[in-house]
Parts: sequence; C-alpha cells; structure tokens
Amino acid sequence: MDVIKVLIADDESRMRKLVKDFLNKNNIVVLEAENGEKACDIFYEEKDLSLIILDVMMPGMDGWQVCREIRKYSKIPIIMLTAKSDEKDELLGFELGVDEYITKPFSPKILVARVEAILRRTKNMDDETLEVGGIKIDRQAHVVSIDGRALDLSVKEFELLEYFVTNKGVALSRDKILNNVWNYDYFGDARTIDTHVKKLRAKMGEKGECIKTIWGMGYKFEA
Repeated sequence: MDVIKVLIADDESRMRKLVKDFLNKNNIVVLEAENGEKACDIFYEEKDLSLIILDVMMPGMDGWQVCREIRKYSKIPIIMLTAKSDEKDELLGFELGVDEYITKPFSPKILVARVEAILRRTKNMDDETLEVGGIKIDRQAHVVSIDGRALDLSVKEFELLEYFVTNKGVALSRDKILNNVWNYDYFGDARTIDTHVKKLRAKMGEKGECIKTIWGMGYKFEA
C-alpha cells in the first residue's frame, strides 16, 4: 500500500496536533510546519506529498503567499483553513487554485472526510473510467451507462454524476456542488442543483436512488 503523506502548516501547535491525530487514525502520515517558510521548505524537500493543509493567518509568510509559491511549481491539492468567514477570501482561494476552503472551528471528522474525498478524486483523475454499482462513467468518451445501457445526459448532468461518484459517501452541500460543478463564479439559484438531480435520477431509473437527499444541506452518493 502506498504511503499517503500530508503537510499541515499552522502556527497553532494545538491545531496541528488535532489534525495530525485524526489523520494518523486514517493511516495518513502527517508532516508539520509552524509557519509558511517551513511549509515551503518541506514542500521543496518532500517529493511525495499527496496534499497540503494551509492556515491562512500565519506570522511572516501567510497561507496565501505559501499557496502562490506552491502553485508556481505544483498542482498538488491544497486545503485552506481560516478563522474568517469572508466570501472575498473564499473567492481568492479558488482563484489561486485551492481545492477546499474550511472555516474554523470545524469538525475534525469533516476535515478527514474532505481530505479523503480530495485524495480519491486525485487518484481517479488519471483513470479514464469510473465504475461503481453497475454505473460506468467513461470520461474520455463522455458517456455514462448503467448495466450496459447508455444514458442520454446533458453536459451538466454528466459532470454532476461524475462529481457524485468521485466523492461517494461524502455529504455535499449545495454550495459545494455549485463551486465544483458550476464553478465558484456561478451566481444563479442553488435550486438549479435540485432540478438537475431530479432529472438525473429519472434518467438513472432504480440507480437514481444512489443519490441520497440530505435535508437542509445537499446530497450524498451511496452505491
């Protein structure tokens, strides 16, 4: 089994320990950096990092500066942690190529779920075909079939199903789905997701039941 190595950069030792303890329980090796400069040093030294978690507010070189530096050389997944809930910061994060944006305080279990979802997604990026529970997604051909039967999906329906399958087992909020499927600059009504899910379920027949509704939040795909 390949070793999964994650870097956490946060000037709070308590926060680093909290994240490290939970990720270690999930067989993930965690490297720690107490500031941005140290995070960059570890990034340059370690060639097999799978993901980086950056706190925005660090003395000296902050999380945004570290993110910019890393993005010059790598597309490694990055999760930003912040104590502020500011839409401008969130948009800046996505512009810099941040994969996730989590506001403190947060549930460690949620962080672990986000980390695992990103790692699964990264692992599957090079796979041309996704297959689960009789549902087959051919990324190259942009075709979905269920038990050998091809489905006639729109572009957004295809991308929505692909996103669900890639993140199977993870509770996804409507805002998160909009950010990842419609892109963060979509300013329409989040209810457009419900409309697409309804159509997607209908086209999937019995397999449409794999898309579970989480009332008041969003959806979860369970094969």
